[in-house]
Amino acid sequence: MAKTLFLMRHAKARQESVDDRDFSRELTERGMRDASLVGDYCRKRGHRVDMIISSPAARALATAELVAGQLGYPLEQIHTNEELYMASVRTFLQVVNHLKNDWQQVLLVGHNPAINYLGEYLSGAEVGHMPTGSVMIIGFDADNWSEISQNTGHLRDFVTPRMIKDEEV
Repeated sequence: MAKTLFLMRHAKARQESVDDRDFSRELTERGMRDASLVGDYCRKRGHRVDMIISSPAARALATAELVAGQLGYPLEQIHTNEELYMASVRTFLQVVNHLKNDWQQVLLVGHNPAINYLGEYLSGAEVGHMPTGSVMIIGFDADNWSEISQNTGHLRDFVTPRMIKDEEV
């Protein structure tokens, strides 16, 4: 059965945190609106996910929770994976290759540049810079996540919060 991978860069975050740690940076008001907007966009297009896995960084987890809320995905079922914070493309690919095969559609929420590079690596598409809050939706004709590698997917959609806002005008 075909697989779908949603790769989302966390939404806009504050430049500083209360404890001076990058890991603790929270979303801005705009970031919260943008994450909800992208989640709503996905819901309106009939997307659903079987699993959401996020970097445990505050800004990524908050993004995942806001998208989950729009998709009707239970917040308590969001998984965090410490490897996704400061991850390389290789690390992201290992996470993808070890996903449970009964999950058909998975959302990963992480950080640039790796999330951007992973999407281009898997799909062969060149999207350029992936702004905060944007998502790449990649389809695979694969039965197992372990079969996914370079250029095995096709880019179904790439959307940024700005693109959605421009459509609404």
